[in-house]
Amino acid sequence: MKKRNKWTQLIAGGLLIAMLSAGCGGGQTSAPSAGTKANTAESETNGTGGGSNAPASKGSIKIGGLFDETGATGDVGKPYAEGEIAYVDYINGKGGINGYKIELIGVDYAYKVPEAVKIYQKFVKQDQVSAILGWGTGDTEAMKELIAKDKVPFFSASYSEPLTEVSQHPYNFLAAATYSDQARAVLKWIKDNWQGSGNPKVALIYNDTPFGKSPIEDAKTFAEQVGVEIVDEQIVDLKALDATSQLLNMQKKNPDFAIIQETWGATATILKDAKKLGITTQFIGLNWAAGEGVITLAGDAAEGYIGVITHAFPYESLPGMKEVEEYLSAKGEKLEEKNQKFIQGWVTAKILLEGIRNAGDNLDGEGIKMGIEKIDNLDLGGLGAPVSFSADNHRGTKMIRLGQVKGDKFEIITDYIGY
Repeated sequence: MKKRNKWTQLIAGGLLIAMLSAGCGGGQTSAPSAGTKANTAESETNGTGGGSNAPASKGSIKIGGLFDETGATGDVGKPYAEGEIAYVDYINGKGGINGYKIELIGVDYAYKVPEAVKIYQKFVKQDQVSAILGWGTGDTEAMKELIAKDKVPFFSASYSEPLTEVSQHPYNFLAAATYSDQARAVLKWIKDNWQGSGNPKVALIYNDTPFGKSPIEDAKTFAEQVGVEIVDEQIVDLKALDATSQLLNMQKKNPDFAIIQETWGATATILKDAKKLGITTQFIGLNWAAGEGVITLAGDAAEGYIGVITHAFPYESLPGMKEVEEYLSAKGEKLEEKNQKFIQGWVTAKILLEGIRNAGDNLDGEGIKMGIEKIDNLDLGGLGAPVSFSADNHRGTKMIRLGQVKGDKFEIITDYIGY
């Protein structure tokens, strides 16, 4: 009986140590399990299983996902979120990263800043995520001090210039050119390709949100520097179904070009009303105002429209598209069913997970931050401009391409350009 009790105590002690080991690690990893709350929430919110049967011997790494699927920017936010979810699922199907499964906890916050803050707090305090894939400018800027204090690496889909100030926002990273850099590149392209007399005249059309207003002052400053005249500004709501009055006011200034900072819906409204009014201004949209959805919504009014293309279209023949096609084929889906914003989300998740790969087993916020800062000229196979980060640069890239609508698609009209 004494021998039996001794062995029972040893086995129980071993089980206790194993259980404690599985539960520690600063809240950054958790043991993988089927049907967790995170995976269930992801499936219900986003229509995916978000996981794989590949073993993850070290446990899991939790990542928060702030998605806008039903809010004011849901037209571009939903496919973007689907791309992020798909890439995580793809990597899990390959066995995860460094022996860890990636557990993406995705929540639709419907583009409401208070809701985003509430979800963020849950991610950090309850879910104990290691990093976050965010979305909007207003919510990202509202949380930037919290992000710095909590030391949570944060890749937003907002490309707002102030977020690049590393000394103030050391845990914010951008996966594409800032809105300001996009506007600067467009203005430089306008100036370099201008064949008219005098300086080219440009109007700015944007919505009255932090996202809409983000590049405006920087664009006006840069325009003055390069010899482009900003002659008008018009506010068009993200959900606008009519922009006639704004366009009539703009027409009085007779701009040669108009730069649009909107998403697909408002951009299509602007293009349709401009065609109806016979306005011949060349419209150029920054990245969220470009993509297949504009053509679908605007129809033939989109013909000739130019957009900033930060990420590839699914119909482009590029090396990086092979893994997207491989994943979709395994799911019984087709590449042609996806759009550019899906690719944009896919690439953003890819960059974050590359940073996590670089972090090894050092999976607290500081470790992942340092892993991201090791990324140097990451080749995205043409799906986006190569990105680089360092301890004093979280900008990623300044490069964009331009595409123009010809028929039913955007055709790329420049290589990657900057300013």
